Amino acid sequence: MRGAGFLAIWSDVEAYDLTDYRHWLTREHTTERVTTKGFLAARVFRAARADINRFFILYELEAPEVLDGEAYLARLNAPTPWSQRIMPKLGNFMRGGGVMLTRAGRGEGATIMALRIEKLPEDPQGMAQALVACDGVAAVQIGATDQARTSVPTTEKGMRKAEGFFAGLLLIEALDVTALQAALHKAREIAPDVMDRASEPEIYQNMFALDARIAYFG
Repeated sequence: MRGAGFLAIWSDVEAYDLTDYRHWLTREHTTERVTTKGFLAARVFRAARADINRFFILYELEAPEVLDGEAYLARLNAPTPWSQRIMPKLGNFMRGGGVMLTRAGRGEGATIMALRIEKLPEDPQGMAQALVACDGVAAVQIGATDQARTSVPTTEKGMRKAEGFFAGLLLIEALDVTALQAALHKAREIAPDVMDRASEPEIYQNMFALDARIAYFG
């Protein structure tokens, strides 16, 4: 990631809505977002489990101020007909954005853990460096959520069911599941206070990515 800000979203989709949801994401929604001023890229991941259709979306922002900026709020207050159909169907919806405190590593991993954390590490850079030193870990990012910017009432927010909140994001990107699990073990060793208050670890696989520089081909 290049930007100073982020927006992270988790949601579940029923099996009978899956095709519509995937087409909405890849054919309209992510393009709409990354063509909004301040959005740089979008990455979509799917949980590696058979019992539920769970997705994680990470948006890269130029700065946290994008979250309550004029351009993005205009989008949120004028959802497309397709978005109006999809938004009420999203379950276990969690959304939060803010400042990316630190990054370590190079490139991106296809296998990730995206953890919601309720306590930020005292030394985010030190934690990120320790985790990225693990074998097979490509990158680590730690962000702090800005509740005020994330909680602005909008038309889209009003269409969804109860929306959860979290204090921060710990994103670990690895080459494979084995490396990811080893990094998770390391995180629990070096920052038990952070990990004890983290969301349940889930493995996600990369599904789709879109960069603002190539968002539209005509």
